[in-house]
Amino acid sequence: MQQCHFDDYLLPAEKFAALKREQALPLAINPNSDQYLEERLQLLDEQLATVTRLAKDNELPDAILTESGLKITPLDAAVPDRAQALIDQTSQLLPRIKITELLMDVDDWTGFSRHFTHLKDGAEAKDRTLLLSAILGDAINLGLTKMAESSPGLTYAKLSWLQAWHIRDETYSAALAELVNHQYRHAFAAHWGDGTTSSSDGQRFRAGGRGESTGHVNPKYGSEPGRLFYTHISDQYAPFSTRVVNVGVRDSTYVLDGLLYHESDLRIEEHYTDTAGFTDHVFALMHLLGFRFAPRIRDLGETKLYVPQGVQAYPTLRPLIGGTLNIKHVRAHWDDILRLASSIKQGTVTASLMLRKLGSYPRQNGLAVALRELGRIERTLFILDWLQSVELRRRVHAGLNKGEARNSLARAVFFNRLGEIRDRSFEQQRYRASGLNLVTAAIVLWNTVYLERHCCKVSDEAAFCLIQRPYISKTLLTRRISPRGSP
Repeated sequence: MQQCHFDDYLLPAEKFAALKREQALPLAINPNSDQYLEERLQLLDEQLATVTRLAKDNELPDAILTESGLKITPLDAAVPDRAQALIDQTSQLLPRIKITELLMDVDDWTGFSRHFTHLKDGAEAKDRTLLLSAILGDAINLGLTKMAESSPGLTYAKLSWLQAWHIRDETYSAALAELVNHQYRHAFAAHWGDGTTSSSDGQRFRAGGRGESTGHVNPKYGSEPGRLFYTHISDQYAPFSTRVVNVGVRDSTYVLDGLLYHESDLRIEEHYTDTAGFTDHVFALMHLLGFRFAPRIRDLGETKLYVPQGVQAYPTLRPLIGGTLNIKHVRAHWDDILRLASSIKQGTVTASLMLRKLGSYPRQNGLAVALRELGRIERTLFILDWLQSVELRRRVHAGLNKGEARNSLARAVFFNRLGEIRDRSFEQQRYRASGLNLVTAAIVLWNTVYLERHCCKVSDEAAFCLIQRPYISKTLLTRRISPRGSP
């Protein structure tokens, strides 16, 4: 009965069979199980041999493996010591601006407001000031009532009407894609990345007032209820996806949704998360769908490798090995794996829904176990690569730093009501998250434009520091922007 219920979410069996027969599966791997597994296991053997040799000769870069375990040297700073002072100096060159004026500027450049069309006739909003005020009410967590009270010429009735007819999930999504695409195409943004890598992270906001009953408690964050805004950000600092999730749900559930269902022109190839963003199921699906997954795993030495031949074949790596791969089980459920991944890729079902279901099934569920084993192959390959590559560690660290900078900006923007989620309806909570993400994307684009304009006014050393990937950071994102009132 459970399997039948799960099956209802997937591509019809006949359609899947036809796609496979026509070699048209929308996946990034060889669909032939024998060829695929032979290739991955050969690569795994080669990597295990390489890491064994390096560990035995004590040549792992900035890492030591002994019988007592693994120790990796923390990364040194990848930017000059004077970077922050120079960035502070540069930030003084940027003009001070009200957030309302910033949104007007960015809309003049991009026309993002045209995407907030009328629900019935598709017409653009006639009053741009009214529209941007409604968006800002979401972004700064002020709400329509307080926004009307603090804005001359606006009324709650006008703002409420505009929100009802012009602001929806799909209009927010289209407008966000417009901003992300402009950042993607901006020449100065290319200094921070080429738009092919990204990171994601959850940011918790306390639930208070009428919204307290909708919040969830996670001991990780204390005893107070809250909501999580889970956001994806590109290597160019553009936040291209966000959604509201329960704080009690593991971040990894939503990693693939943001990569698959955003509307921007970004073509992400490599994605970073922290420890909460990975499971073996996610490792498997990321590879099947064409993404390189690179989480920063806390206590890496406790995250075990899984090998093809048993621990006796790799005595040097014994402290890291957790068991032997069950390749037979992967072969037995190969078509089930391909059908699941194809269904997610084609949008028949969301990745998050399937990951929640797989995570809730008993351990003996065939597909869940097979997907886990496939993920163990990919996780083991990733860890072996991590042990060999300081550059990979730096890349992941820099990518996650960008997400932390964005979260600091979001916290500064979302300052009203003590930064608490006080909306009772999930729809209004989604609008809060979408408005916040749209405005942070606008701030990032505005900073990018003005940094390019003023970069010629600073020393070569300061200009170099500005383009170091981790260091657009909190200072440059927020220093010259007034969320409300006079600058």
